[in-house]
Order: sequence, then C-alpha cells, then structure tokens
Amino acid sequence: MLHQGHPMRPSRRALLQGAGALLGTVPLRAAAADATARGAVGGTVSPVMARLSAYMGEARDRALPDGIVEKAKHHILDTFAAMVSGSGLPPARAAYSFATSYGGSGEATLVASRGTADPLVAALVNGMLAHSDETDDSNEFSQSHPGAPIVPAALAAAETFGIDGTRFLRAVTLGYDVGPRVTLSFDAIPFRNTSHKSTHAIAGAFGAAAAAACAAGLDAQQMRWVLDYAAQQSSGIGAWTRDTQHIEKSFVFAGMPARSGLTAALMVKAGCTGIDDIFSGADNYFLAYAPDARLDELTAGLGTRYEIARTNIKKWTVGSPIQAPLDALSNILQRHRIEPEAVTSVTVRVAHTEARIVDNRDMPDICLQHMVAIMLLDGTASFQAAHDSDRMADPTVLRLRAKVRLIPSDELERLEPARAAIVDIALNDGTVLSDKVLAVRGTADNPMPRAEVVTKCRDLMAPILGADRTSRLIDAVLAIETVGTMRDVAGLLRLG
Repeated sequence: MLHQGHPMRPSRRALLQGAGALLGTVPLRAAAADATARGAVGGTVSPVMARLSAYMGEARDRALPDGIVEKAKHHILDTFAAMVSGSGLPPARAAYSFATSYGGSGEATLVASRGTADPLVAALVNGMLAHSDETDDSNEFSQSHPGAPIVPAALAAAETFGIDGTRFLRAVTLGYDVGPRVTLSFDAIPFRNTSHKSTHAIAGAFGAAAAAACAAGLDAQQMRWVLDYAAQQSSGIGAWTRDTQHIEKSFVFAGMPARSGLTAALMVKAGCTGIDDIFSGADNYFLAYAPDARLDELTAGLGTRYEIARTNIKKWTVGSPIQAPLDALSNILQRHRIEPEAVTSVTVRVAHTEARIVDNRDMPDICLQHMVAIMLLDGTASFQAAHDSDRMADPTVLRLRAKVRLIPSDELERLEPARAAIVDIALNDGTVLSDKVLAVRGTADNPMPRAEVVTKCRDLMAPILGADRTSRLIDAVLAIETVGTMRDVAGLLRLG
C-alpha cells in the first residue's frame, strides 16, 4: 500500500528488500586512493580502480565548473519533466500498479502522484516514468539514456539521507561521469551490435549506483564495493527492441538500473563489504562482459571531460534517431510553406544503425515515417501528437506516410555516433526542397539555451502539476544551490 508523508530513513530490511540489476561508478583523481583503506578485503587495487574510486569518494565535496553546474540543472529539470509528462503513459501506469500491488512501506516520492513507497520501489517507478517514452536525454557516445536511471536513483537517495541541492547536483553529475564511461570502455556501438546486451541498462546501473553512493556520502573504499555490487547486478539484453508497448523498455533502460544502482549504494551504506576491485583480477567484470575493453576509458578525462556536457537534451519528444530528420524537416518548413497535398515524396537518409531502430515501428514516437507525416500535417511534432496512437490509423496520415521513404546511408553511418540526417521533399511541380542536419538541436554542438529547455519542460509539466507548482519546481532546480533539503523539491514533484 502506498503511503503519504515526508521521507524517512528506511530500516535495514527495507534497504535490502528490492534489489536487482546492475550498478557501479567510475571517477578520477590522481591521488592513488587508499588501497589499504579501512576494512579493505579482497586483495590488490589496480591504478584504474584507485583513481576512479578516489574521484567518486571526493565528488560530494568537489566544486564543479560553472558551465557544468548550469548544464546539470538543465538535465535534472529535463529528467523531472520526462517523469511528469510520462506519468500518464502505459509504462507509468504499469509502474504505479506494481508499487500498489507490491505493498511495503516508505515515504519516498512517487512522481506525479499522491503516493509514496520505499526508496527502491520509488527509484524503479520514477525511472520507468522518466523513460515512459522518448522524452529523456541520451548520450550517443556510450549508447545510453543517463538521466532516466540516474536522477530517480539520486532523488530517492537524496530523500533518504536528507541531502541539500548542491550535493544532489554533484551526485547526478558524478553518475553521468561514471555510467557512460563503462560502456565507452566497451566501445559502445560495436558492443551493442554484437553482444546482444543492452548498453543502456549497463551504463544506467553504474551511473545510478555512483549517484546514489555520492548522495549517501560513501568514501573511496565504499565506492569500490558499490562498483562490485553494481557489477554483480549488471544485466539487460537487446531483446528490448521487440517490445511494442515501451513497458519492458522503460524497465530495462531506467527502472531496473535505477533500482539496482540504489540497491548497491544502500547495501554498502548499511555495512555490506565486497571485493576491492571487481574490474581486475580473477573472474573480473570485464573478463565476463568485454574482454577487449579499454580500461583506461574508465578514468579518461575525469575532472575535465564531463559526460553530462556531452549528453543530448531532445528538442522533439521522439526517439533519438528521429531528432535529426525532424530538425531538417522543421528547417524546410520554416523556409517554405508546403501544403501536404503538394508533396509527391519525402526521402529521409540516416545512418544504417539509426534506420533499423525507427523504420515503420508500431509506436508513434519511434516511427520515423509516421512522425515525418505528422510534422508535414501539423507544422510541428508536439508531445500529444507523438503519443496519439489513434492517428497511426488516420487515413490522411497514412496517405502521407506512404510517401515517406527511409534510406540507410553509408555516408551518415560513418558519422556515428553523431545523429545526422538528409531530408528531400519532392513537390508535384517538380521542386525539390532539401536540408542536411549534422548537429542536432540539443546536442553539444547545437545546445538548447536555458530558456528553450525551460519552455520545453514547462509545456510538459504544467498540464499535470499545474502552472504554479511547475513554476516553483523550475525555480527550485535553477537555484538548486540554495535548496536546503531535496525533500522540498521532491514535494513539488507530487500531486496536490
């Protein structure tokens, strides 16, 4: 049964009650960390693990560059908006139902509801809300959606331990630094294509673990154990691509890794010990998952290259491979007035690996042909239109969709992992209108400024939370350094 009220520290039994998937964390700091720290068990610590765990353990007290602070605020706000806007979609309804049927007790926030749950269930549910559709952010280099698992895990930990806004922001940023670097070390795209495993689940779990562990105030030695417990939960296979309702996908990409990462942090906080270096030695994580991995990638650029700054915020609430085509189509529509009935054909070129994800899919927000037809008819691609399944059977939409041809491009494949697209629209008078997008709106090369991010998030949240609560939430995130306890921010994510 769900409970209302303010978060409180759960019992040890509650902390251990819902464990399950994957976890970890990765940081830098040249200080050859305390390899012989208190209570260390399990043998030698490699230089990579020493550096990473030291960076992780210091993150809660380490000031971040101003530009990274601003970027982190954007991603926190964008993920909150994904949770809230996703709350009415099928994956969210399934997650809420699970929380209700699961029982248990706790006072961690279930976003966009009046209910509460224990922290592990809250992390799972809020993760599924964040990836109920394709609104959340994505890091193409690591083939992951970092915000959807990291922010819910950090929020549940923040409520549990009563941390302030500055610690929360640093914890989230650490999660982005750690999780994506794990799959970057695998060489994410070839690994995704050949291993049949889900890079999104793997990076998400290690990122969630790092963020939750930072919120919990763990030191370098404990961070090594957190990575150990994250590795033991590492899971997720590529079969999610066959999911036609996005429910399993929301679990694999976000709900499961958020819960698993938080589990790892809470277990170590409660006193569990583990192996000092799961990344080296006999039967280590990389021997099991990626024997050819480049372990130096785990600490490459730590403290100077922040993965949160390389993570995309989506302008359009659709799958990542559709972002560039919609950008290109929008550019054309801004330059030319096009009547849909004047269109003879639309040719869209994207990379091979992108095309197979969005080619004539059953869900509107990940079907490229459908969303191109929608933008031609509506002049834009709104959140409502991207989730209107009934329009997939609309004769007007179907006639225009039939004119859209998707062509996998060798040229654009060579640009991977960058999202890119070429769109050509042929009109019945012989005119051909074209646009090529190499820097998608919302990426590091073409970022959305604060005002544009805020507009997106306000539009997504106000219909559910109300205009006043939405404004207060936005103001709180943008001034997160002044927040004394994240429990106050979590309260703004609830209904009523």
